[in-house]
Amino acid sequence: MPERSADSRARAALSVFYGLAGVLSALWVATLPAVDERLDLGPGRIGTLLLLLAVGALATMPIAGRVADRWGSRRLLRVAAPVCASMLCGVALAPSYGVLAVAVVPFGAATGAVTIALNVHGVEVERGLGKPVMGSLHGVWSLGGVIGGAVITAALAAGADVRTLMVSVAVAVIVVSIVPGPFLLTVSTSGREDAENVGGPVVLSAGMIALMGGVVFAAYLSEATATDWAAVHARWELAAEPATASVVYTAFAAAMTVTRFLGDPLRARLGPARTMRFAGSVASTGYALVLAASFAGTGAVACAIAGWSLVGVGMATVVPVIFSTVGAMASRPGRALSAVTTISFGGALIGPAVIGYVAEVESLGTALLIPAVFAVFVTLAGPPAVRAVTGGLFRQRKS
Repeated sequence: MPERSADSRARAALSVFYGLAGVLSALWVATLPAVDERLDLGPGRIGTLLLLLAVGALATMPIAGRVADRWGSRRLLRVAAPVCASMLCGVALAPSYGVLAVAVVPFGAATGAVTIALNVHGVEVERGLGKPVMGSLHGVWSLGGVIGGAVITAALAAGADVRTLMVSVAVAVIVVSIVPGPFLLTVSTSGREDAENVGGPVVLSAGMIALMGGVVFAAYLSEATATDWAAVHARWELAAEPATASVVYTAFAAAMTVTRFLGDPLRARLGPARTMRFAGSVASTGYALVLAASFAGTGAVACAIAGWSLVGVGMATVVPVIFSTVGAMASRPGRALSAVTTISFGGALIGPAVIGYVAEVESLGTALLIPAVFAVFVTLAGPPAVRAVTGGLFRQRKS
């Protein structure tokens, strides 16, 4: 009973960290239109900023994984979360594009460390509780994004200075992150290694890992495009005011949040393969509405809000279904999930930057055809990928 209580407290503490990470994400993306207006960035510069953010995160993730194994995800998270918030202060106060370009690299690096620490500790909490909770944890992350987006929208509408707003929220995150740290699990490195060797009956082949990683790559790219470009799209393509543009992002985040909390019952009702088809179809429809918004006249913003909301509904369930399937079937779920994540995370980090470069050459509306195509790919490739894992294809039996 005491151990169960400790596991429950750890879940609650980790939920706080997930929520704070969502707030920091919203603080970056929902203020981007205002930062663009303040520094006169344009699509090419924003694309470069997103690419630099990705470089920082991707460079740090392998190191953070080794640190988590050696040092413990608990200690890594307690350090990385406040550092990430403090790095965002540097981003907020950048007086020029050049300084901003330098500042986003350590912010991206800290973001990568937080991402690894959150997910590794999430696996440890699931193991302690004996039941899956990763979906709800990601739902709390989305909830943090909704709350952060709502606060930012209200503050910008009230005329708040974007620099003061970003620094104030970042400092609040630093202070709040101190509270739940002591309640996280203390898991020894040997304990993690022993647990990693206990799993399902099969070893996933490299081909299966690549297929699953490709589906999650597509989902991450489509989701990250919405996160980083939904508000900017409303501002540039639909001539919305900055405060109104941030509403578009908030609608997407809200739809994703609600769906993540409802994802497990949906999967139980439809099964993993049908859930994947449903998710991809809904997201594809959402992108069709977003692309149509430019031709919707006075209803353009409403059309965009509906489209991005559907993207949120669709993409909310893809990653939990894939990760749950891989974790349940793999004999070494930690290593399998790590491999899938390594392949797929580039979609979240590099994809939005590519959107910026295409928008610079063509238009943002044209660039959004890219995530729309990837959403269709999820619809077509997701169901057979899940069936391949659960049905025995691309698997190797343990000798």
